[in-house]
Amino acid sequence: MPPKDFRVPERRRRHPWGVLALAMLSGLAMMRNGVDAAGGPPQPAAAARPVARPVVPPPAEASTGLRPLPFAPASRIRIPAIDVAAPVMDVGLDAEGWVAAPPPQDANMAGWYQNGIAPGQRGTAVMVGHVDNKSGPAVFYGLGALEKGQHIEVERYDGRVAVFEIYGVEVYSKQDFPGPQVYGDTGQPELRVITCGGGYSRAKGYDGNVVVYARMVGSR
Repeated sequence: MPPKDFRVPERRRRHPWGVLALAMLSGLAMMRNGVDAAGGPPQPAAAARPVARPVVPPPAEASTGLRPLPFAPASRIRIPAIDVAAPVMDVGLDAEGWVAAPPPQDANMAGWYQNGIAPGQRGTAVMVGHVDNKSGPAVFYGLGALEKGQHIEVERYDGRVAVFEIYGVEVYSKQDFPGPQVYGDTGQPELRVITCGGGYSRAKGYDGNVVVYARMVGSR
């Protein structure tokens, strides 16, 4: 059987301003579904800092000889350090122009922003998921516990697996989310995994977003 052709128009593959809306959406769409669980989800060490610091990507030399993958939709995400093994659904924009989150009732579902970069492709791919829902912890509940050097694997519908190494885990206020830093193109195949985090209240939900920064280090 010939390989599937996942080519799409350049306009659909690269839609940076649509991706930039993701921070607000992942907050607005997920904050209403929080549960007032004792202790709450783990928070990255960055949560203790009064001011967010820039995340410095690894030098490009570290990726020398690593070829980006062609476009192909994501099908599954695995994060062994926090026991995540979840299917991935395509998400687009909602009626208000924000990137849509996965259905909150499906606790083990992640979303890939299909109008942006595919995981493994040159540029910054974006994946989102709920931290919790009304029933309890959801797919990315443990995201804030991740550490530098740990790996994320993303399976794609072309049969390839893109392997990413984490180089930063931060938490940002929804009011001061650094979109250009989070979604900017570093010239390398990168991945951002985002969920809600920070402080929580019954009235307003979570006031921030946890962001995991990772760069592709291999594929198979």
